[in-house]
Amino acid sequence: MGFGDLKSPAGLQVLNDYLADKSYIEGYVPSQADVAVFEAVSGPPPADLCHALCWYNHIKSYEKEKASLPGVKKALGKYGPADVEDTTGSGATDSKDDDDIDLFGSDDEEESEEAKRLREERLAQYESKKAKKPALVAKSSILLDVKPWDDETDMAKLEECVRSIQADSLVWGSSKLVPVGYGIKKLQIQCVVEDDKVGTDMLEEQITAFEDYVQSMDVAAFNKI
Repeated sequence: MGFGDLKSPAGLQVLNDYLADKSYIEGYVPSQADVAVFEAVSGPPPADLCHALCWYNHIKSYEKEKASLPGVKKALGKYGPADVEDTTGSGATDSKDDDDIDLFGSDDEEESEEAKRLREERLAQYESKKAKKPALVAKSSILLDVKPWDDETDMAKLEECVRSIQADSLVWGSSKLVPVGYGIKKLQIQCVVEDDKVGTDMLEEQITAFEDYVQSMDVAAFNKI
């Protein structure tokens, strides 16, 4: 197991192939595994090794936080594809050296209370930072057809009633009257909503509640923003 010599073109090629379907050396978040491999690479991989270069630049952005990344840093030869020979010379001596500086202890030794507390604290800090990233708000643009009872319906009053509907994240847009036949016109009106807060069922229920003016409501178009 290993990547070979990561300061050589051959070793970087192995790393690039390994990262072709992965974002990180282990798991789904940056960890001490990425730090260990990053420190073994002498500099940015060449542009033709796009997977390795993308990973290198991403892990480099954690330079000030790498000590707080989760996981236990192991010998370099413990990472990488299983079918590659470990040429790093990381044997029992290297493992012992790693144990001397490892804040989290070794896999073979019981974790001390202090190391356990420190690891959990750093994991909590990492999760807290990740949670603070703003979530994407799903919005939709909806075009509504609002039909009156007949050609004598006051369409200005009908539109006034529709626009009087208020809700968090509901924004009314442009409107126009569209002929439907026999002198009758329908109101076609645009609105933008946040999907988690306003739905078409709610709009239909509130619009058709103006039963003196509104016969029915249909969704003419629905587009995600």
